[in-house]
Order: sequence, then structure tokens, then C-alpha cells
Amino acid sequence: MAHMQWKNETSITKFILLGFGNLNEVQILLFVLFLVIYILTMAGNLLMVTLVVADQQLHTPMYFFLGNLSFLETCYTSVISPRLLAGFLVGDRAISFRDCITQLFFFGGLASIECFLLAVMAYDRYLAICNPLTYKVMMNVKICLLLVSASWMTGFSNSALVVGLVPQLNFCGPNEINNLFCDMEELLKLSCAKSPLVEMIILVSCSLVALVPFLFIIVSYVLILFAILRITSSAGRQKAFSTCASHLLVVSLYYGTLIIMYMGPSAERSSDFHKALSLMYTVVTPMFNPIIYSLRNQEVKGAFRKVVMRNLGMI
Repeated sequence: MAHMQWKNETSITKFILLGFGNLNEVQILLFVLFLVIYILTMAGNLLMVTLVVADQQLHTPMYFFLGNLSFLETCYTSVISPRLLAGFLVGDRAISFRDCITQLFFFGGLASIECFLLAVMAYDRYLAICNPLTYKVMMNVKICLLLVSASWMTGFSNSALVVGLVPQLNFCGPNEINNLFCDMEELLKLSCAKSPLVEMIILVSCSLVALVPFLFIIVSYVLILFAILRITSSAGRQKAFSTCASHLLVVSLYYGTLIIMYMGPSAERSSDFHKALSLMYTVVTPMFNPIIYSLRNQEVKGAFRKVVMRNLGMI
């Protein structure tokens, strides 16, 4: 019945993802570039998940959340990259209506979950620095599992709500999505019959999912900053700040791109700039996250060395 209702309300059976199709002379080069990025993203994030699971010293709340974030990044980039690579290689940029909605659901859900996980990680750092004596009690295994489960369920529930409103829109042409993937903003532009109520619900839902965790992160780090400033020794302040630096950088990359993309003046942005920003937070940022978290992290480096030595039979 739902399928019949869908067909009655739209005459479009597929969309065309324009992507970078106008750059015909460099399609193979783009394919190789993004294939390398995809491989590095998968390898880096899966390695992080493996280290968190395999090394006993990383069985702490901070690394448990980091392992979840790394697993999410492998899913996140896999929703976008394979079809993007196929478009570069064979030039087929068509996507069926059903596949478009499926991609939109998983993309929106995983993006929402990332917002919640980043907020959970900020809360973890707040408890560790501002309430160190009660940290282990307040961030026990049960609480960690509850926070992660709530993040995943809330993220996908919000995505289901938003995607569930798409059948209320009417698509009669054109069918060209001027982006690299199925994006709600582009779908709203293609809708023939505008529905202010549906658009308002989508806007409010997406804004809450992005802004509430962001404000929570800001408040957490303001409190963390005050706590760090109260530490008398410079070594203590540096140690406390170093545990937050990686997370702050990841948050800045992710939310900075989103803010420029969705809150900047749209009239001043070219479509290619919009696509470049889309690439930044869907493809490039997931590659950098494991690098950022491991670059100056001695525990992660130590865990990596132990895994390598164990596989070589040296320990």
C-alpha cells in the first residue's frame, strides 16, 4: 500500500547525481584519488576499532566511544563512496528512487549519530577532568552502553522521521540532484508541490539533531576550560588539555564544515564549492579522524606496536 501511494505521488523513478560529471577529463584521476581515500579511511578506522577491542589498556570509556566513532565512520563513508567511485569509473550517475531514499536514510541517520557521539565524548571528558573522583562510578560500563545505544537509536529514529516525510512531496521533474549523493536539501528543491509543514518539520528536526549536541559540546568545554585554568601546575594543565585536543579538532572539522555549508549565505556559494564541502564531511573527515586521535596519543601507538609485535610472534 505504501508503495502504491508512493507511485501515485511521483512520476520520477530515478534521479541523476550530477556530482563532478562536468569534469570529464579527470574522471579516472578522481576515481584513483577517492579510491585511495576510501581505502585509507576504512583501514584507519577499522584498525582503531581493532586496537580498542584487542588491547586491555584501551578498555576505558574514552576509547570505547572512540571505537564506536571509528566504526560509525566506516559505515558513514561506505554509504557515499562506493556509488561515488562507480560514477567516476563508468559514468553511471543514475540512482533509483528507492536507492536514493535508502541512501538518504542511512546518511542522515549516521550523521545524526555522529553528532550525538561527539556530544557523549565531550561529556566523558567533562566528567574525567571536572569530576575525576566520581568519574569511574558515573561512567561505568552500563552507562557507556546506554549512552552509545541511545545515540544510535535516536539518530536512526530521527532519520526515519525525516525520510518518512518524503512521500508527502511530489516529484514530477527535473530529476537531477546537483550533489554527490541524495541530499534532503536537494530533494526539497526538486519537489514540484511545496509543503511548508513538511519542510518545517524537516528543518526543525535536523536543526535540533545538529544544534543541541553542538551546544552541549560548547557548554562542556567551557566548564572544562574553567577547570583546567584552576589547575596550578603547567604540567597538569597541559596533560588535561591534551586529553581534549583531539576531540576538539574533530568537532571543529565536522561542525565547522556543517556551519559553512548550511548556515553560510547560499547566494555566495557556487555549486562546486557546495560539493567540495559535502566531500569534506562525508569522505575526507572520516579519513582524518583516526589520524588525529592517534597522532600524539601514546596509548594508541603503544597498542599498535603490541598488535604488530604479537602478529610477528615477537611477544
